[in-house]
Amino acid sequence: MHVIADLTVVPLGVGVSVSPYVAACEKILTDAGLNIRLHAYGTNIEGEWDVVFTAVKRCHEVIHEMGAPRVSSVMKFGTRTDRHQTIDDKIRSVENKLDR
Repeated sequence: MHVIADLTVVPLGVGVSVSPYVAACEKILTDAGLNIRLHAYGTNIEGEWDVVFTAVKRCHEVIHEMGAPRVSSVMKFGTRTDRHQTIDDKIRSVENKLDR
């Protein structure tokens, strides 16, 4: 099943800067072959359900391996059965309405 998700991963107990942990997670998502789009407070992810959720689990594992004693994540996700939709499709739909 195709899923589009928005993931925010927050390592706790590692200090103020979390960019090394975010970068490690981005690499995991990319290496999994997922279509991703980093934004200021998270990452949009697009792919097959099992691949997405396996990669998210791996993000937690690697961030713990990097020394974070706690990892808190927020994830929103959605699926459709009426048609295939991509991240770009969703963005383009709103942008087209703004052009009116």
